[in-house]
Amino acid sequence: MRKWLTNIQWCPGCWDTLIVMALKNAFKELWIESHNRVVVSWIWCSWKASQYIDWYAAETLHWRALPFATWVKIANPDLTVVVLWWDWDWYWIWMWHFIHSCRRNLDMTYIVFNNENYALTTWQSSPTTPIWAKTKTHPDWNTIKPFNPIELAKSAWAWFVRQWDSTKFIELKEMIKEAIMYKWFSYLDVKQACPSFKKW
Repeated sequence: MRKWLTNIQWCPGCWDTLIVMALKNAFKELWIESHNRVVVSWIWCSWKASQYIDWYAAETLHWRALPFATWVKIANPDLTVVVLWWDWDWYWIWMWHFIHSCRRNLDMTYIVFNNENYALTTWQSSPTTPIWAKTKTHPDWNTIKPFNPIELAKSAWAWFVRQWDSTKFIELKEMIKEAIMYKWFSYLDVKQACPSFKKW
């Protein structure tokens, strides 16, 4: 379905905007027209990204973005398919979709917006929260070691695995371009600031 615009906005200063701008510029520089690209997301913050770019989009059921994207790619292999997600829920609850997407190795790009906390529900610890960080659920400090999604992706036979910082905009855009051009499954974990809740 065609993406639709709403008046929903991120928190002031949200660094999601840098990732979205990098993706928009990557599409422009790769000359991928809007009717040839699809972004798949779900509810919560990352799904808003599809509303700010001219492309086809699917805002899927809870935790179903990668399975949905898989069928989009199978149905039309010529489409450029990009999946957008947040770290906290994906790395916590529905990890097996990620693992098996790495194993299937279809030509899709998976970008995770990793701000290392549950921002939408106001600052709880996530699977990637540093062990010394303070959050609402760990007011003294987080006592649980952070999860390493990069090593998991590699162990699941993903070959294009990258981690980057959203502050390095030019390099991030080039990395997204490289991921899109890669003809198998590509995975980017993008570290980002969270001005509302990330205090480390």
